[in-house]
Parts: sequence; structure tokens; C-alpha cells
Amino acid sequence: MEHVRYGDDDSQFGELTRAAGPAKGVVVVIHGGFWRAAYDLALGRPLVASLVEHGWTAYNLEYRRVGNGGGYPQTLDDVAAGIDALATVAGLDTTTVITLGHSAGGHLAVWAAGRPKLTGTSWADPAVPVTAAISQAGVLDFHTAVHLGSGAAAAFMGDHDEIAYADPTAQIPLDVPVRCVHAADDDTVPISQSIEYADRTNATGGDAELVEVTGGHFDGIDPSSAAWARTLQVVDDLR
Repeated sequence: MEHVRYGDDDSQFGELTRAAGPAKGVVVVIHGGFWRAAYDLALGRPLVASLVEHGWTAYNLEYRRVGNGGGYPQTLDDVAAGIDALATVAGLDTTTVITLGHSAGGHLAVWAAGRPKLTGTSWADPAVPVTAAISQAGVLDFHTAVHLGSGAAAAFMGDHDEIAYADPTAQIPLDVPVRCVHAADDDTVPISQSIEYADRTNATGGDAELVEVTGGHFDGIDPSSAAWARTLQVVDDLR
């Protein structure tokens, strides 16, 4: 495992684990936790191990979160800089870079894929473009997510009102495919977040798909679950 640092803060780093042989590509794993400092990249380590076993190079990205210097715009700055740092890693092929995020990480995974849409901002010209995004039970529409996680989206935005720059729905349609893996019985982030994102994307000429799985909100980050097995298939299909 290689430690990739992209800033001076303790949370500005990623853990890169390479496939044993020729890699299928790079998967950027972005953990969830409603953007709060109580949760960290330890949530992504089991997924990294599974991805590497299945032939992918995996990059487990940490970032500043609400409570340790994060929120808007710092968290978005970190996700952008953290992915762009892959351009500096020796011997790493970034032809295929898929972002994969759970819950709030799903928001960040889709947001990162939509950076080129954010014209006029510092985020709009990625050094490492994302070629596809997978949202696992992601928060994809801030306007309809205001009540989730005891107001987590509002806490993430703080006093800022530039919601269009943070909300993946405002970037629709992206120029790359988006897959929304979600369980119908998710009682933390409702599946409507994914259904409406996919429907709106496809209605505007984009490429999004709802992939319905079982197991509620957290099975997607359990490598032994059927939801994760289905997610691995989705990752492979996006090569």
C-alpha cells in the first residue's frame, strides 16, 4: 500500500493499493458518514481489499470532513485534489478511473465525475478525469435530502448558498456513465435519491442506471454481501 499525500492536513491523503498483475483500471473509493469527521477511510478498506483481489488498483481517499476542517468547499477541494494527485504517482495508468462512493461518498463520487461541468470554478479542469461513477446509496439531490442524517447536507453547506456547485443533480447530465446502486429498503438514504437522479439524467440525454440491490443501507460496504457482489459486476461493466 502506498501513501499518497495531496496536502498538509492530516486528512489530506489516500491509500493506493495496486493489483498484483496488470490492473483493469483504478477505482477511487470514497467513504461515507454524512461528511462528518466521526467517520474515516477505514470504512473503505474492506472494499479496497476486494477490488484488488478482483484485479483493480484501488485508491482509498481520505478528506477533511465536517468537524475537522471540512464541509463546503473544503471537502470538495480535497476530493478534487486527492484524485488529481494520481497523476503524480509513478507507473500508474489513469486511462480508466472509476469513482465509487457510499452514502455521502456517493455524492462525492458523482460530484467528482461532474467536475468538467463546473465551468468558472477551480474544479472544472481535472488533471485526472473520472471515466465513470458509481454511487452506492448516495445522496444525490441536496434539495430533497435536507432532512436526512439530522440535517447533514445543511451542515455540509454551512453558511454557503452555492448549492448548485455541490449538488450532483445540478450537473445533470454528465459526460460519463453513472450507476446508482441502491436498496429499496434503505431507511437511511431513500432509493428515491437514485431513482430520480437516473430518471432525470436519462431524460436529458445522459447515461445513468439504477441498480437495485437488497440489504438496506450498509450491505453495499460489506464485501460478503450480495449487494457488494453486484457492485463488483457493475465496476467490471464500466471498464
